[in-house]
Amino acid sequence: MKPLFIGIAGGTGSGKSTVASKIVEGLPQSSVGIIDHDSYYRDHSDLDPEARSRLNYDHPDALDNDLLVAHLEELRAGRGVDVPVYDFKTHSRHKDRRRLEPTRIIIVEGILVFVEERVRKLLDVKIFVDTDADLRVFRRIRRDIEQRGRTFQSIREQYYTTVRPMHLQFVEPSKRWADLIIPEGGENLIAVDLILGKLRHHLS
Repeated sequence: MKPLFIGIAGGTGSGKSTVASKIVEGLPQSSVGIIDHDSYYRDHSDLDPEARSRLNYDHPDALDNDLLVAHLEELRAGRGVDVPVYDFKTHSRHKDRRRLEPTRIIIVEGILVFVEERVRKLLDVKIFVDTDADLRVFRRIRRDIEQRGRTFQSIREQYYTTVRPMHLQFVEPSKRWADLIIPEGGENLIAVDLILGKLRHHLS
């Protein structure tokens, strides 16, 4: 049986990863695989660290969608893939890869998942996580400081320079392609339960 591809999109800090985690937790072990779109950021190890930090990582061109599409097609054909491992502290790819074998359900999660038409056409179910901007920005600040070693000043500069403009230009308009819009992300237990019910039926 071909994998069922579920796309989960939404703004930075909207709760996409929480929704994905709750889906994984609510389904049988080994029935779900996850692909993080962020893993497909282009490698810029040829640039010095300062130049890397100035790049626009919130534009669709920052991601290697050719590789993502190739991997999704391989998984749909029943073959495993080697997913890149991206280091957000250095803005470069690791030499190591993460092996992902086909599973009954595969979640593709990222802010720009619905923007690229080739990716969008491969998704069987498209979910958009819609969370208020003030909650999203506070979650991003906490994540970038605690997990990615960023300073508040660098986060603020990036937010006003690229994150907010790209959200308005690309992420928010991509909501139109969603099959389901979830307000407040993983905190919306009713929506998560409805999704799990549909997926459990698919697995049975």
